[in-house]
Amino acid sequence: MSRRRSYDQYCSAARALDLVGDRWTLLIVRELLAGPRRYTDLHADLPGVSTDVLASRLKDMERDGLATRRRLPPPGAAYVYELTLRGQELLPVLQALGTWGEAELGERRATDALRAHWFALPLLRSLEGEGLVEVRLEEGDFHLHVGAADGPVYGDGLAPREPDARLVLDAGTCAALGRGELALTDAVRDGRVTVTGEGTLAKALREV
Repeated sequence: MSRRRSYDQYCSAARALDLVGDRWTLLIVRELLAGPRRYTDLHADLPGVSTDVLASRLKDMERDGLATRRRLPPPGAAYVYELTLRGQELLPVLQALGTWGEAELGERRATDALRAHWFALPLLRSLEGEGLVEVRLEEGDFHLHVGAADGPVYGDGLAPREPDARLVLDAGTCAALGRGELALTDAVRDGRVTVTGEGTLAKALREV
């Protein structure tokens, strides 16, 4: 592997940027927060990245201890990438970056790609407590592990078991939440988000 470029500055922010400051690295982390992902799945959910750049960034992340590559047991027998504990510690960094970037989001442009699970992190910022939340959009379904101490914080598709809460909303409402224009509690109160389920999270949202 090639030697990592460095700012050569004795500063923790500079050292952090040595590891995650390259284009695409933090977006790869965003995808791997969903748990182990195959290279082909990562490439599909990172529209615009070249195969060479994606492969290079993944190698850098392995070298720097942010991600690992392992082979699934049969019948899968495919290789997957997943975050290390060190890589998982970037969740609050991405959340803070997302909060800061809300003012830049604006309306969706014609050239903007969109994946339903990209709304996972903004919704996580709106939820308190612990539990499994299923989110249903016209663009697709995903689920959130609210309050997860480690491991995946979200995943594609419906929840793997009965969720503590189920949210049904449209992409416009999700976008408003992501831009910071709308609070989840207000969206529930206004009927823009339908909440079902008998878990603590569902009850708390219905009682707002």
